[in-house]
Amino acid sequence: MQPKVADNSRTGGNVFESYVERAAWLLDAGLIDCALIAYGSNQGSTTGKLAKTSQPFPYEAPYGPLMPISAYAMAAARHMHEFGTTKEQLGEVAIAARAWAQLNPAAAMRDPLTMDEYLGSRMISDPFAKLDCCLVTDARAAAVVMTRADRARDRPKVPVWVRGAASMTTHSHISAMPDLLTTALAECGPRALAQAGLSPREIDVVELYDAFTINTILFLEDLGFCPKGEGGRFVAGGAIAPGGSLPVNTNGGGLSCVHPGMYGLFTIVEAVRQLRGECGDRQVTDARTAIAQGNGGVLSSQAITVLTQD
Repeated sequence: MQPKVADNSRTGGNVFESYVERAAWLLDAGLIDCALIAYGSNQGSTTGKLAKTSQPFPYEAPYGPLMPISAYAMAAARHMHEFGTTKEQLGEVAIAARAWAQLNPAAAMRDPLTMDEYLGSRMISDPFAKLDCCLVTDARAAAVVMTRADRARDRPKVPVWVRGAASMTTHSHISAMPDLLTTALAECGPRALAQAGLSPREIDVVELYDAFTINTILFLEDLGFCPKGEGGRFVAGGAIAPGGSLPVNTNGGGLSCVHPGMYGLFTIVEAVRQLRGECGDRQVTDARTAIAQGNGGVLSSQAITVLTQD
């Protein structure tokens, strides 16, 4: 392979959505004809146990956090303090993800999950227990191919169209996050939706980077699906589970389907499959619009693509 452009940015799990954004620029400018975005990892068998952080996190290290879990746990604790979000509402995210995973033959975790089981899981970094945390899996890879519309005429499959894409980074370490309750998605999400000419209520399927249960709540708020602080109540009662009002993480997400180090590319793959009608038992009826979102670092970098069926 001798690509005209090669990119291996390291902002984290959001980078794949950023690659879509960059590839769209290059394709539109005529600098390239085709882009391949790919990722694979065997992190499940190569990573040891969590360790207390040291350098290069000088402001966090003295407190002995388990990174990155403790950073996300801080955001969850703040959300609970500020808005009254409950442990049970976090549990709704994990249970919804598992319910979708039960419909996905490729998901890593397909056993039923009850609220009692969720609440009884082992505490890791308060308020996060084991079932608040994403999987660490092996043998998982994904890829997407992008080209211009004029080259897609002889396509073997119906194409999915990139209607909007945007990204933004606000910080590196959690101690420098401007606001633990608001991510960069609050800025780049509306930009991508405006490019697509769509509003949140016009989105049929939402694929979010659910590294932890709080992520789904924060990202739904920042994307405008509910007001800030209402995310916990928004996901309650199975609203984002199969049969709910908003299909979220329809493959089971990073919590129950797959998470081989970085999950962002898998949100794009699932969104594309939903828009093509390829998802079998978990297929969302008449899905025509989708969001695929990526998150990097400790809520540090966010990116989003808005995809449509036509």
